Amino acid sequence: MKRIACHERGDWRATAAATGFDFHTIDGARYWDERAFYAFTLDEIERQIEAPTREIDAMCLELVGRAIDDEKYLRRLRLPETFWPLIRDSWHRDEGSLYGRLDLSFDGRGPAKLLEYNADTPTSIFEAAVFQWTWLEQGIERHILRADADQFNSLHERLIEAWKKLANGSHLHLTGTMENAEDAGTLAYLEDTARQAGLETTLLDIEAIGWRDGGGFVDLDNREIELAFKLYPWEWMFHDAFAEKLATAPTRWIEPPWKAVLSNKGMLALLWGMFPDHPNLLPAFFGDDPNTARLGTSFVRKPLYSREGANIALIREGVTVAEQQGPYGAEGFIRQALAPLPNFSGQYPVLGSWLIDHTPCGLSIREDENPITGNTSRFLPHAIL
Repeated sequence: MKRIACHERGDWRATAAATGFDFHTIDGARYWDERAFYAFTLDEIERQIEAPTREIDAMCLELVGRAIDDEKYLRRLRLPETFWPLIRDSWHRDEGSLYGRLDLSFDGRGPAKLLEYNADTPTSIFEAAVFQWTWLEQGIERHILRADADQFNSLHERLIEAWKKLANGSHLHLTGTMENAEDAGTLAYLEDTARQAGLETTLLDIEAIGWRDGGGFVDLDNREIELAFKLYPWEWMFHDAFAEKLATAPTRWIEPPWKAVLSNKGMLALLWGMFPDHPNLLPAFFGDDPNTARLGTSFVRKPLYSREGANIALIREGVTVAEQQGPYGAEGFIRQALAPLPNFSGQYPVLGSWLIDHTPCGLSIREDENPITGNTSRFLPHAIL
C-alpha cells in the first residue's frame, strides 16, 4: 500500500458536473481529491481486504442471529423496546440487505482492523462505484496511470443485480433528506441503478411520505409504498412522528430493521465478546464494563449512535488528543482499543470496504489531516498496480 502523488485531470470538474457529481466540493473545500491515489497489490486486495471483509460480515450476521431474540443484547444496544418485534420479525422473515461499508484501518503491513460498520445508511457509493472508475479509465488513457492498472470495483454491476433480487417486481420508492446534496446525489445514483435493473421507481423526500388510514405509507400521489430504500437512519425513524406506524405498515424497508443492530457501535463490543482476539477486530467494551480497564489509559471513546465521526474522542495516556463535537452520546458510549490510523505524508486514510448483497466488491478511501475521519474528509481514488 502506497500513497502516490499524481497529476489531476484538467477537466475533472466538468466531468463531475456531467455525471451529476454535484458535491465534489463542500463549503469551498475539495471533497474529491485526485492529486494523489492509493496503490495496492492484488494480494493486498484479495487476502488482506476482501477476505477479511467477507469474514467480518459473516461474524456480524452471526451476531445478529444471537442478539435478535435476546433482551440482554437489545437492552445493551439501547434499542427502543417498542421496536424489538419489528427488528426481530424483519430478521426472521429474512429481509434482504442491499449494501454496507466496513471502515478499516490498514497500512499494508499488519492485518486490517475493523473501526466500525456503516450498516444502515452508508454514503460515498457513487464516487466509489462510478467516479473513481472514470478516473481510472481516463487516467490510463492519459498516461497518468500505468496501462495495467486496475481497481477493486464491481459495485455498479452488483448493485443492479442486487436490486433485481431484492425488489421481486415491486415498485421502489427511494427516500431521504433531499436538501442534503450528498444524500440527494446518493439517492439519484441508487435510483439509476435500480432503473437499470428494470425497476419502476419514485424518488421523494422523507418528509413527503404520508399515511393513509386503513392502508399504510403513501407518496405524494397517494400511491402505497410497498418497497422503500431509505437513506435515513433507523435510530432517527424510531423517534419520528410516524414511528408508531412502522409496526403495522406493510412497507418493506431497505435497509431492513434488523440492520439497527449492526449500525449501533455497541455491536463492536458485542462482536469482540463473541470473537475475542480475532486478528481483524479491536478490543472493545461498553463504557460501564469493568473490562474497559484492560485498555489502560489509551483508547477511543465512541457513542452508541454517531455519524461522520461526531462525539468520537481519541485518548492517549489519559489525554484527549483529538475529538469531534456533535449531538450524540446520550445513550452511552463504548471504548475501543486505540489503533491509530496509518500516516501517509501527513494524511490519515480510512479504507471503506463495500459489500453488496453480502459480497465484498469495492473500496473507497477517505483521508484527513485529522486522525478522526469526518464529514469534510477527502475522497481519494485507488488503483491496483
